[in-house]
Amino acid sequence: MNIEGKVAFVTGAGRGIGRALCREFRARGAAGVVVADLDLDIARAAATELSGLGLQCDVADEAAVVATVNAALAHYGRVDVLVSNAGFGVTELDLDDALSTPNTTWQRMWDVHVMAHVYASRALLPGMLERGEGYLVNVASAAGLLSQTGDTAYSASKHAAVGLAESLAITYAERGIRV
Repeated sequence: MNIEGKVAFVTGAGRGIGRALCREFRARGAAGVVVADLDLDIARAAATELSGLGLQCDVADEAAVVATVNAALAHYGRVDVLVSNAGFGVTELDLDDALSTPNTTWQRMWDVHVMAHVYASRALLPGMLERGEGYLVNVASAAGLLSQTGDTAYSASKHAAVGLAESLAITYAERGIRV
């Protein structure tokens, strides 16, 4: 992927992998980086370091994702690369019971690890399709391919994220979108 001159929008970008990706995009000549994170202070701090745009976003809330994307588009005029990176893990309450994780955690995992990709892709795809190019990067971790003891909800949601990415790749490849 040639990032030079492109605008990247990264969720979960205030720290960890997301922040490292933003640093790398800038080092490779990105025209701009959008640092989207649940924690506004961390997003702004990272954005200041990277001369980017720091925005608060709960990726599990479609309206919040759309508002954040709209703010990014208003600031930069376009987004060329989406890295849907936000995520979290929770160890099961009972390691001998793969279903011991409460429903609320299962739902939050689904919303953050699957629906967040859907929401951001829906918001950014129209512009990418209009330009005939763009990148959708859904971070899924090794848990999207392999299951591990003690994180059933995490593994299941990451498997779904991989399936979503594969479907998006098949659907949009001929229109210039890389997944």
